[in-house]
Amino acid sequence: MRVATNAVARRITWAAALLLIVLLLLVVLRLPWAGDLGIHAATVERLRHDLVHPGNPLVDADTPSPYYSPWMLLLGCLARATGLGTFVVLRVAALAGLTLLVTGVWHFVRTLSARRAAPPLALLCLLLLWGPRLFTWSGFPGLNSLALTLAYPSTFALGLSFHLWALLRKALRDGARGPAFLGLGLLWAAVLLSHQFTGVVASFGVPAMVLGARPLPTRALLLRLAGGLALGLAVLAAWPYYSFFGLFGAGDLEQIHRSLYRDLPAHFGLVLPGVVALALRLRRDRRDPLVLFFLLGALMFAAGGLTGHYSWGRVLPAVLIPAQLAVALEVVGAGRPAVRRAYAVVLGAALLLGAWTQAGTLGYVVPRDALPARVEAKYRPPWPGYHWLTGQVKYGDIVLAKTFPARQIPAYGPYTVAPGYPDFFLPDQEARLRAVRDYFAASTPRAERLDILWRYGVRWIVQYPGDGGLGPDDPALRRAATGPRGQVLYEVNG
Repeated sequence: MRVATNAVARRITWAAALLLIVLLLLVVLRLPWAGDLGIHAATVERLRHDLVHPGNPLVDADTPSPYYSPWMLLLGCLARATGLGTFVVLRVAALAGLTLLVTGVWHFVRTLSARRAAPPLALLCLLLLWGPRLFTWSGFPGLNSLALTLAYPSTFALGLSFHLWALLRKALRDGARGPAFLGLGLLWAAVLLSHQFTGVVASFGVPAMVLGARPLPTRALLLRLAGGLALGLAVLAAWPYYSFFGLFGAGDLEQIHRSLYRDLPAHFGLVLPGVVALALRLRRDRRDPLVLFFLLGALMFAAGGLTGHYSWGRVLPAVLIPAQLAVALEVVGAGRPAVRRAYAVVLGAALLLGAWTQAGTLGYVVPRDALPARVEAKYRPPWPGYHWLTGQVKYGDIVLAKTFPARQIPAYGPYTVAPGYPDFFLPDQEARLRAVRDYFAASTPRAERLDILWRYGVRWIVQYPGDGGLGPDDPALRRAATGPRGQVLYEVNG
């Protein structure tokens, strides 16, 4: 009877994991827009037009940008070689990112357990074990987060990270030769260059895998590992599109990330069974790699909260991922049956609650009116975008708009006066932001508004009713189009 019950549980686990993978594949087709999709689309657009000197992705300025990563360069080459539209290329990126993530989880978990049910259960935990309140952020692979960030470099980088950890464990176990460790160094550099925050998470995983190796690496292996590290650092230093090490002194990211330290139980409380699982693993093995990974991430996260360096909170996946994987491994492990059954019941309840919390993800692939009322209430519609501009606004035109439109408009080829996102390599960022504020401010004289338009070569203005700026009947403007929610496109005369 117990064998039959276990077989049914395995089939349910596999079916649930496959169902979520299919759901995410359908999301790739829709490519819902929210968050940072605009800047990634703009990056592809700039690289499509100039692979060598693409300039700033958001404003008309010749500056480097951390968005020009190896992954985005590859996507730019694809767009340039095939002529595929930017959003088609981003769908390709989403499919590749999802593939890397799923195969990476499978690959890494197989180095930790030979149980057939371990990889699909680990994937379920990774997608669903978050909290009873929805949390969405790039680099955090919850189901709803992934639905919105599949095309982002963070998903690509996280998938590579899982493969990096798996390959490192195998290289240490098998006593691999020097070229294998050089390849790992290149892989590590690619993760860091593609998404710096995920690169930090990947980097925390590396010492955990090394210190958790059985047996401990020999001196020869450590020297090969050091060679891979040196090669990775050389690639980071030589990357031509931006200064990786220059990012360490760039800007103030603390207020943006302060929310990572708020409402922790609501956002991440379902991970608690994984913390218990890690404690059990620690009792069995003081050098368990998942425990070491968790502790390194937790120390960094706590240090960020205590010192006010809230951007350090982006290391939180290094805390959550080991716990999510640990509880999956505990359920399918070789421990006492009674303990495993108790864990399975707790985990099953947590997974169901996590699935219900993120049920609104169905809205990205199912018509909204076909959703049950309670699921529809959880659905958050994606941004509508600015396709309605493209008939008149051309590539390279400069558009003046407030922050929210400025996050989307460059996706179609135009530039904006001020970037919609912080840009640490743009020396006149504050002047540009101030110019946009001044243009729309009620107290700004007409002559000063006209001077702002002339100074930045503005060809178009996008605004909502009531935003301010020049009046709709001003002779300097021509009403060119009307968009969703009352937005208006004005052409600047002369």
